[in-house]
Amino acid sequence: MSTPDADNRREYYRIEDHLALEFRPLPSDPAQAEQALHDDSPLFNLLGDLHLLEFEGQHLLRQIAERDRALAGYLKLVDKRIDLIADALSQSLLREVGPAQPVVLSEGGIAFRTPEPLEVGQLLALRLVLLPRALGLQLRARVHHCHARGLGEYEIGTLFEDLEEPQRQLLARHILQKQAAERRLAKARDAE
Repeated sequence: MSTPDADNRREYYRIEDHLALEFRPLPSDPAQAEQALHDDSPLFNLLGDLHLLEFEGQHLLRQIAERDRALAGYLKLVDKRIDLIADALSQSLLREVGPAQPVVLSEGGIAFRTPEPLEVGQLLALRLVLLPRALGLQLRARVHHCHARGLGEYEIGTLFEDLEEPQRQLLARHILQKQAAERRLAKARDAE
C-alpha cells in the first residue's frame, strides 16, 4: 500500500529552483486564516494579477492572430511593454520579499530550509516570486514535514491547499519552462 507522500511524489514532477519566498503562519480557524491570507502588498498583488491576466488572455490572442495578424502583432507589442513595466516593478518586490533561495517545487507543494522548525500540520501563507519573470503567487500551504538538516537549519516540506486552477497552471508552466531550460543547458554541455 502506498503512502500519501509516495502518491504525491508520483503525481507531480519536482524541480530544484531558486525563488524568493516569504512565509507566515496562519491561524487554525478557517475564517481568521482567510482574512490573514489576503496580502497587504499592492505591488505583489499587481504583479500576480498581471501574470494571471496574461495567462488567461493567451487563447484570445491566438484567436485574434488567426483573423487579424496586424492587430495581434500590436497587442503583442502592448503585452511586451506591460512586461517591461512589470520587470522594473519586480525589482522592488524582490527587495520586499527577500533574496532568492534554493527550493524544491512542484504543483503539489514546496520544500525549503529555514532556521526555525515549524509544526507539522501548521497552515502557512506563502508568497513566492518565481524567477526570472518575477511571477508573484500568494498561496496557502500546510506543513507536511519538518526535518533537522544541521545546526540551526530545518527542511520544511509543504503541500499547497485550495490552489486555484490559474495558479496551478502558472506553476505548471514555470516548471515546464525550467525543465526545458535545464535540458537545453545539458545539451549544450554535451555538445562541448
